[in-house]
Amino acid sequence: MEWFILIRYVGKEKLTPLLPILSPRRSKAGVSGGHLTCSTEYCCLPQSLSPAFFIPHLAGTTTINHPLSYFEIMGDVAVENPVNQVPPHKKQLPSSIPNIESLEGFTTDGNDDYSAFKKLQRQLEYINLQEEYIKDEQRSLKRELVRAQEEIKRIQSVPLVIGQFMEAIDQNTGIVQSSTGSNYVVRILSTLDRELLKPSSSVALHRHSNSLVDILPPEADSSIAMLGADEKPDVTYADVGGLDMQKQEIREAVELPLTHFDLYKQIGIDPPRGVLLYGPPGTGKTMLVKAVANSTTASFIRVVGSEFVQKYLGEGPRMVRDVFRMARENSPAIIFIDEIDAIATKRFDAQTGADREVQRILLELLNQMDGFDQTANVKVIMATNRADTLDPALLRPGRLDRKIEFPSLRDRRERRLIFSTIASKMSLSPEVDLDSLIVRNDPLSGAIIAAIMQEAGLRAVRKNRYNIIQSDLEDAYSSQVKGTQESDKFEFYR
Repeated sequence: MEWFILIRYVGKEKLTPLLPILSPRRSKAGVSGGHLTCSTEYCCLPQSLSPAFFIPHLAGTTTINHPLSYFEIMGDVAVENPVNQVPPHKKQLPSSIPNIESLEGFTTDGNDDYSAFKKLQRQLEYINLQEEYIKDEQRSLKRELVRAQEEIKRIQSVPLVIGQFMEAIDQNTGIVQSSTGSNYVVRILSTLDRELLKPSSSVALHRHSNSLVDILPPEADSSIAMLGADEKPDVTYADVGGLDMQKQEIREAVELPLTHFDLYKQIGIDPPRGVLLYGPPGTGKTMLVKAVANSTTASFIRVVGSEFVQKYLGEGPRMVRDVFRMARENSPAIIFIDEIDAIATKRFDAQTGADREVQRILLELLNQMDGFDQTANVKVIMATNRADTLDPALLRPGRLDRKIEFPSLRDRRERRLIFSTIASKMSLSPEVDLDSLIVRNDPLSGAIIAAIMQEAGLRAVRKNRYNIIQSDLEDAYSSQVKGTQESDKFEFYR
């Protein structure tokens, strides 16, 4: 009976110190280039070791090499070696740890306690060897995982190119469009979630191979901003003086369909899809929209018409699609497009590429507002100073169902409400008489009235007072109203 142990060398170090313990009786072993080389028979170890060991048979002369630097002990066995035994190189050794029940020497026919003890001891030693082998394999796999994660981070850490995902060809390849407008068939990183790869979604491309290495969220586009719950303006309807009819109309068109949609359904009508706010500058259009954003719990997306005009062709229509896609994903939502006349003027025979691009942006906007995938939980508010220049296709019912006018001239009741609303937040002297300003016939808008009160406060600060007196209001009224007269405008340049 000869004892062997199954050892697999997986290191790179010189093995010269190990050669003396290898028996030369039945095999040859040597070191070639720092690697262990075995012949076709077992490498037998001396009987003095308890138990003795063997290195697994390898067909032909083979060099065992592995990037790790240690031996892996596979298990110990007892091998019968009669004269007529089949040569070891004729046998096929197992590629993994043998089953403990199949190993000779782990079973005994004796009934004495000592034999049972030795059997259990050998089983315990073998299980410990198995445990060490599994732990080594686990450490090796963990190192491989760490290396793979570091490689992914290295790939994603270089400066990336922003692109747009067009469509998927199969599980590992797809078609993307770079920021330069070119389309590429690229490979997709295997760790990305394929469920997030939707058409028109923003992606990050490797700068050299254009491979798709990351998926960007919709809010990654800096030109599309959705106000969070803590970012909404603090303007309420009470802060907007006057405009009672305008407040009622915008509430019926925007807020009521989002909160009480069943009322429209019972009557059998569709709620308005869009609202147009038009009027001269300074009449309170944007301020009223701020009050809408503050009073509702719906998602609020604010963009300016000029933001849709981009450098590259196709970027503007893509931004329009992204805005409405974000609104549908976060519905109920309100989209506010300020200065809509920048992209929605009347169409004409465009002579330049820039004009044609602006018209394509308008066409995409018309399609999104009245297309096949329209939803009732997305409302659109547009504001402009020049409603007469807008395209008729945008103004037709079905897209902008309600048009709210903000007049420039306010009656005395409107003026009193605006003055009272602004003055309620200011420190006024008891002798101040606001009616003396209200009864005057000068054309005053909401912005001019706010400027008068602001100028009066600045004059009080200039004179180191903590309240505003009547003379401050008179001086502020004269400077603001007289300065807005047509005959006094830019007199210096005449």
